[in-house]
Amino acid sequence: MMAKILLHVLLALILSTFQLAQAQQPAKLHRVGYLHNRAKPDVTDDAFQRGLRDLGYLEGKNIVLEYRYAEGKPERFLELAAEVVRRKVDIIVAVNEAGARAAENATKTIAIVIVSVGPDPVEVGLVESLARPGANITGVTLVAVELAGKRLELFKEAVPRLARVDALYDPGNRGNVQEAKDVQTTGRPLGMTSKSWEV
Repeated sequence: MMAKILLHVLLALILSTFQLAQAQQPAKLHRVGYLHNRAKPDVTDDAFQRGLRDLGYLEGKNIVLEYRYAEGKPERFLELAAEVVRRKVDIIVAVNEAGARAAENATKTIAIVIVSVGPDPVEVGLVESLARPGANITGVTLVAVELAGKRLELFKEAVPRLARVDALYDPGNRGNVQEAKDVQTTGRPLGMTSKSWEV
């Protein structure tokens, strides 16, 4: 459900950028650069394309999608971001912090839509504020970290005898690290023990 909401928000942001571009240059074939950490396309790419189709954007007719995958190697993003900028894209969709930083370094004029950049794009310095991102960056963020404790409280309410909750987290993801800490901190007053495991 959350993924579907994020997809709709992302598509709305891209649509508004295209509408601005159309007002300036009618009948343009829009180019979207798409930077992701994955090794290959997956179901989210299909959902992204389906969402664009639902809005009237058809690949090859009025939109070109320039997918670039870092194959799990964040250091590749600089090269990939420079490549999509050379392709003269109208907008760059960056699906994580490393991709967003590479896009930010590659261009100060092309609109960048950030997705899944961690707990707080303000804290990591990508945007000035959530209300006014500044520069050429906008996007969506989750308040997942702030909700980690609340989710645990709801879980305890649903399962009153719950005594232990462990958290799996990616140590390279700031949001995951903070959520793992919050699970431990929130669990103690609720009478739960917990341990965090790196994966």
